[in-house]
Amino acid sequence: MKKVLVTGVTGFVGRQVMRALSSPAVKLVPVVREGKEDLVNTLPNVERVVTTADLFAEDVAWWTQQCQGVDVVVHVAWYAEPGKYLQASQNMDCLIGSLNLAKGASNAGVKRMVGVGTCFEYDLTCCILPVDTPLKPLTPYAASKAALYLNLSQWLPAQSIQFAWCRLFYLYGEGEDERRLVPYLRKQLEKGEPAELTSGRQIRDFLDVREAGKKIADIAQGGYVGPVNICSGVPITVRQLAQQIADEYGSRDLLKFGARPDNLVDPSCVLGIPNE
Repeated sequence: MKKVLVTGVTGFVGRQVMRALSSPAVKLVPVVREGKEDLVNTLPNVERVVTTADLFAEDVAWWTQQCQGVDVVVHVAWYAEPGKYLQASQNMDCLIGSLNLAKGASNAGVKRMVGVGTCFEYDLTCCILPVDTPLKPLTPYAASKAALYLNLSQWLPAQSIQFAWCRLFYLYGEGEDERRLVPYLRKQLEKGEPAELTSGRQIRDFLDVREAGKKIADIAQGGYVGPVNICSGVPITVRQLAQQIADEYGSRDLLKFGARPDNLVDPSCVLGIPNE
């Protein structure tokens, strides 16, 4: 039976990872912010709950203690407030804190670590993105994720620790922040009010967060090492996605494409190629 420590378990992606890992073959050690213990105490197969005021402020010694007896670390937590996270200084705190976690895991004898990155690490001018696409992060968020990947992909194997890195593409679904595209569309359509959108011509790789959680959980329990794209591999325009959602309400007429200007620096196409 594997003991798996998971960070970010109350977040958009982390809660789905926890759900997918809930099986008799796994003992879970969730790390949560103080005051959120009740959100995970009732989940099956939770052995103990680790609490902290700020996991990214914890030092190596603290992580060494929390990782005792743990076989696998799945590190999902990161600062991710919509509209702020791409440029936020908190990305550097997350990078430093994540390195402390990795060193503590190594000290404790953890055998496998799974990190969560982003498609924004890639050179997005390439449009179609297999895992060997060159990296070219353009924001502090993407650069911090890429820096963590590059560091741990070299250091962890030297410590005899398996390392996998899950790059997320465009996720949507349960628990999504209401400021993001899909919740915004549903809120407007449910009220019978117009949804103001860009042209919608952008091609994206959308994936339900539940599927992403399952993929990450499978990687955590398997033996794969290296980067992996957590994506659908299916190209769809923002316009097509919006129309599919509007059709659930019979309200395509409420979609106001072109009401908002296109972002001139937004890539025209971001499509992941799933790992073989």
